[in-house]
Amino acid sequence: MEAEVSEPVVVRPVESFETFYRREFRRMVAIAYALSGSRLAAEDLAQEAFIAAHRSWDRIGRYERPDAWVRKVISNKAVSAYRRRTSEARALLRIAGQRQEIIRPMDAEDAQFWDTVRTLPTKQRQAVVLHYVEDLPVAEIAEILGCAVNTAKVHLFKARKNLAAKLGLEVAS
Repeated sequence: MEAEVSEPVVVRPVESFETFYRREFRRMVAIAYALSGSRLAAEDLAQEAFIAAHRSWDRIGRYERPDAWVRKVISNKAVSAYRRRTSEARALLRIAGQRQEIIRPMDAEDAQFWDTVRTLPTKQRQAVVLHYVEDLPVAEIAEILGCAVNTAKVHLFKARKNLAAKLGLEVAS
């Protein structure tokens, strides 16, 4: 199942998929990791997005920002995977009656922060990851999320406010 992604205007010559993949893979895994909290899931999400790009590389490779297309696919797939895992976990909890902790390869403070990020509403969570992991400007975040720049700013503002409240931090006015 390929994620639905709006098609940007075709404006550039095609670079080889291999060149694109080598340049972007690590960054895409970092985004997927921040969204999923799992190294294995991150690699799978990135691979799935790159496979989707490869299938249509003649078209996607001509986009002004094929990396934005791949980011959007990763983001959509991460949300779907999160929803699926949450649903499966609830079903398993009903069956097993107990919860098992997942080991994370992060220090406790980072793990707590990203666990808290993953509790945010979807668009807020995606905006935080794209802004703080990928260091993208708000305009690119808006493009990836398929919303207006001001809407992306609102997602980031609300995310920061929610994170501060959940983490017990003061918010500067």
